[in-house]
Amino acid sequence: MMAAAADGLGSIAIDTTQLNMSVTDPTAWATAMNNLGMVPVGLAGQQLVSDSICVPGFDPSLNMMTGITPINPMIPGMGLVPPPPPTDMSVVKEIIHCKSCTLFPPNPNLPPPSTRERPPGCKTVFVGGLPENATEEIIQEVFEQCGDITAIRKSKKNFCHIRFAEEFMVDKAIYLSGYRMRLGSSTDKKDSGRLHVDFAQARDDFYEWECKQRMLAREERHRRKLEEDRLRPPSPPAIMHYSEHEATLLAEKLKDDSKFSEAITVLLTWIERGEVNRRSANQFYSMVQSANSHVRRLMNEKANHEQEMEQAKENFKDALTGILTQFEQIVAVFNASARQKAWDHFSKAQRKNIDIWRKHSEELRNAHSEQLMGIRREEEMEMSDDESTDTPNKKMRVDESALAAQAYALKEENDSLRWQLDAYRNEVELLKQEKGQLFRTEENLTKDQQLQFLQQTMQGMQQQLLTIQEELKNKKSELEQAKEEQNHTQALLKVLQEQEINVLTVALVNQDRENNTEKRTQGLKSEKEALLIGIISTFLHVHPFGANIEYLWSYMQQLDSKISANEIEMLLMRLPRMFKQEFTGVGATLEKRWKFCAFEGIKTT
Repeated sequence: MMAAAADGLGSIAIDTTQLNMSVTDPTAWATAMNNLGMVPVGLAGQQLVSDSICVPGFDPSLNMMTGITPINPMIPGMGLVPPPPPTDMSVVKEIIHCKSCTLFPPNPNLPPPSTRERPPGCKTVFVGGLPENATEEIIQEVFEQCGDITAIRKSKKNFCHIRFAEEFMVDKAIYLSGYRMRLGSSTDKKDSGRLHVDFAQARDDFYEWECKQRMLAREERHRRKLEEDRLRPPSPPAIMHYSEHEATLLAEKLKDDSKFSEAITVLLTWIERGEVNRRSANQFYSMVQSANSHVRRLMNEKANHEQEMEQAKENFKDALTGILTQFEQIVAVFNASARQKAWDHFSKAQRKNIDIWRKHSEELRNAHSEQLMGIRREEEMEMSDDESTDTPNKKMRVDESALAAQAYALKEENDSLRWQLDAYRNEVELLKQEKGQLFRTEENLTKDQQLQFLQQTMQGMQQQLLTIQEELKNKKSELEQAKEEQNHTQALLKVLQEQEINVLTVALVNQDRENNTEKRTQGLKSEKEALLIGIISTFLHVHPFGANIEYLWSYMQQLDSKISANEIEMLLMRLPRMFKQEFTGVGATLEKRWKFCAFEGIKTT
């Protein structure tokens, strides 16, 4: 039987990779006896982990279930992960004695054992670190105290997979992680090992969990559908079919003012269905006549409502007039308070408040007066309209009886004309049957004429298409010629541009040469310039780091007061081999200085 159960675990996916989920509470090494609900040897402890902490809940986070709010299965307290034990509860792990083995608790100072992320619907655990001599019976003896075991799959190495009947049993087995297992009283290494219990992924567990989720989703959809059906407004009752009994009842309802709106919809539906025929025409006529009798009642109701509206307008206008008079009195009080006689006795804050109140009251008074004037203008317009429409209303009241008589006469005349029309229609049908052949021949002639006309139009359109194609070919050839001419002109333009560039370069070179010769040929114009050059050279030679033009001009002005700074700068610029200009500093400290460079100029010549 155990072997058959082990075959059912053939689909378990073993994953012994590094575990990445740590126990949240450092005191997770709680006593296994209490966690498993067993009484330790010589002690009477209470059960710390109840069987209901891990009852699986509904997790509608699968793709197949839409319209349901997803629930995170890893949230504590949602039914898949047990809530962490309270931190203030002191729990001590103790030794567990079994028939074939003994479990020793781990060191309390060591960190709690880590576990991987719990798969949804997990009922299978991975148990590693088993002693080499541990048998399947010993494993079942240790872990069957956590709950009913459905299958054990032991490997040749020191690990196995255990599948429980319920999900909450897995949490009890997890608390055995970290215990050292020793078989009997042997001290051999093969008879001892440290247990590591962790969640395992199994396809059977996931399949059962998916089935349960689908079932819960179906129940949720069914519940929502029932709720929607309950909240859906009731559909209107179906209108009954026409019969003489229903027609008599409907005629009575049409005479009742309270049931008129319901009866008129039924009458309209019957007429639209086509229930009117020669047998029921008189009955329908009487019902239509009953509907017409309600017109006078509706007009009277409208007149009463209009009278009530006019009365309400009058009451509103009278109330508005009273409010406006009171606003006028309040504004008069504020104006009297603002006069000098009383104004001087108020404090500054009081004057400010009175001024604010006065402005607010004036704004309200103006708004109410405009509203009252608008009501009066509307009344004047309505009076003018009423004067123009009074006479037709009087005439309609006087001639109402005459119109009723005329309507009855017109009805009789309409009936006679209808009968004549039916007779004419029958005659026309007979004539059509007799002269059907003539009409057919005429129709054939007209069709032949239309075909000829269409053929002519088609020929004309074909000719137009041919002419358009010829024109298109001519335009294409012209376009190709224009492209060739454009390419030729572009080539000529490039050649001309190259020639112009060569001419300009030659002219510029000649001009530079002429300018250089002119500069070289330029000499000193007078003896005064020679003296100035000698003095400036001596001054700048004494100042090896150079001097700005203002400093130089201030020195030269002591010798000749008529000389200007511009004249000195032009003289320095004319002799670039003797004097050169340099810039020193950055930004706001930028300064332009002149230096003596004749010794360097002699070397370059």
